[in-house]
Amino acid sequence: VLIENVQSLMEKQFDRNATDSTGYNYERYHQWNEVESWITKITIKNPRLISRFEIGQSYEERGIYLLRVGKRTGFMKPAIFMDCGIHAREWISPAFCQWFVKEAVTNYGIDSTMTALLDKLDFLIVPVINVDGYVYSWTKDRFWRKTRSKNPGSNCVGTDPNRNFDVKWCSVGASRNPCDETYCGSHAESEKEVKAVANFIRQYYGIKAYITIHSYSQMCLFPYSYTYSLASNYKEL
Repeated sequence: VLIENVQSLMEKQFDRNATDSTGYNYERYHQWNEVESWITKITIKNPRLISRFEIGQSYEERGIYLLRVGKRTGFMKPAIFMDCGIHAREWISPAFCQWFVKEAVTNYGIDSTMTALLDKLDFLIVPVINVDGYVYSWTKDRFWRKTRSKNPGSNCVGTDPNRNFDVKWCSVGASRNPCDETYCGSHAESEKEVKAVANFIRQYYGIKAYITIHSYSQMCLFPYSYTYSLASNYKEL
């Protein structure tokens, strides 16, 4: 037995202690309405470091927000794109993005490394990509993973957004069965959430890296996931 009392661990996820000066607790998980409110408040509180953009809407018409974190310079800086919450049930992922933003703005001007990063780079952070799935994991099914879009000809709902991008779409590690958790969708970028991110990246020429935060295992994975061949810049990575 690895965990004696799973229920007690689940209850600790909602511990309301350890709030910061704004009253927001970065050591517990938050429902979408709280995250959405946090996105607005932290942007207003840090106008010199954070800008908020709505890059699209989900299948159920919720906003998909992006925070650009970095010192304003008046010109486009090199950027690192970071997404969280692409798999709905991985709550630690959106929590990490919130923690990262908090650490960035709190330590700017204090920590030399963080200050240098925010001076020279922009971090483009989507705290929750799979908004509908995230809401569903709170309200209906804690272990829900996919989006909430309907699949024509099937009673099974949702697509795995992580496998819906137009990069070796539906190849190794993906399923064409709508009932599978790794269902790749009817076609590449069929999901509004994925399309919103893909369109933003196509239009934002300064992006140098894309980091996606998951909760599975203790690993750092980098190109490529669909082949054992190494990327051309493997040594640099």
